[in-house]
Order: sequence, then structure tokens, then C-alpha cells
Amino acid sequence: MNQLLSKTFLWMFVGLLVTFLTGYVVSINENMVLSIFGGPIFWLIIILEFALVIFFSARVHKMKPMTAKICFLLYSFVSGLTFSSVFIGFEVGSVMYVFLIAAVVFAIFGAIGYFVHVDLNRISTFLLMGLFALIICCIVNLFLGSSTFDLVISIIALLIFFGFTAYDIQAMKILSNAGIDNEVVAINGAFQLYLDFINIFFHLLSIIGNSKD
Repeated sequence: MNQLLSKTFLWMFVGLLVTFLTGYVVSINENMVLSIFGGPIFWLIIILEFALVIFFSARVHKMKPMTAKICFLLYSFVSGLTFSSVFIGFEVGSVMYVFLIAAVVFAIFGAIGYFVHVDLNRISTFLLMGLFALIICCIVNLFLGSSTFDLVISIIALLIFFGFTAYDIQAMKILSNAGIDNEVVAINGAFQLYLDFINIFFHLLSIIGNSKD
């Protein structure tokens, strides 16, 4: 595997490791759990997550490599704070089981993106439209609270992020084949793939995960 892809996957792994470790450490500390989920801090963290995504996506190509790395790790850490809800609400064995399934599925669609000779750029518009529709549906279901609607949302979300995974891998392959070996590009790619994997994991967990209830 060439250097750019190697760096991208390495940083993606580091980001996931930071998120999972942060989530686990928070979940076993009762005071931290109460502080995060027992008041307005939770919503502040959610807002900070969205703000970091927007800021990073808009500014990453203008950042110095070290700044991009710090922003990515900061986002991974902040995501880990809310990710602790996974360890609180689901059995650890189930979390690990779903993680392995998510990793296999991610690898399959990543391989499709890498080896397929069809230009996946043509589906990017449809994926973005689907993502915006998905966000709207999630907001609507916050008020409806429908478990059936939530299941449908998770299934559709999986299809969308399967597509994003293949698309993002192909995009990184194209950049790599073009001779680009840039730290910032690698971090940005890692960030995109991190988001793909986390979303696949979350939605698989909501469908097949075993809760502690």
C-alpha cells in the first residue's frame, strides 16, 4: 500500500483508538458520567462536535500539518465523551462484536472503492442529498420517538455510509496515484473515513446491539 493511504489509515486508527478509549474511561467513572449526561454539558459537547466538524472541513486544506493533527485528535476526544453512552447502554461484549462486524463491512466497501473501475464521483451528489435527508429525519424523530422510524433511519444510514466509504477510499486512491503525499491530505482522508466507520458502527449497534436493559 502506498504512503498516502498508509498514513490515512494509520491516523484513522489513532482517531478511533482515542474515541473508544475516551468513551470507555468516561463510562467507568460515575462522576464523569453524571457531569456529562446530567446537565447542559452534554448539549455543549454536541454543539462543540458539530462546530469542530464544520471548522475542520472548511479549513483543513489551509492548516499546517500539526494543526490538522491536533484538530483531528481533539474531535476524536470530544466524540469519545459522548461515545461513552455506548459503553453505558450496551454490553461490552456486544460492542466488541458489532465493532468487528463494522470493521469487516468497512473493509468490504473500502475494497470495492479501491478496486472498482467505475468512477464513484457520480454518486457523491446523491450521497450528500441522502445525508441531508437523513439528518432531517433524525431531527423529526427526536420529536416522534418512533422505534420503527429509527430502525428505518439506521438502515438507510448504513446504505449511505457504505457508499461514502467506497467513495472516500477511491478518492484517496486517486490522490495517491497522482503522486500526492501530503500530511494534511492524509489527515483529512482519515477524518472522512473515521466519520464513515463511526456512523456504520453506531447504526449497526442500534440494529443488532444488545442493550443492558
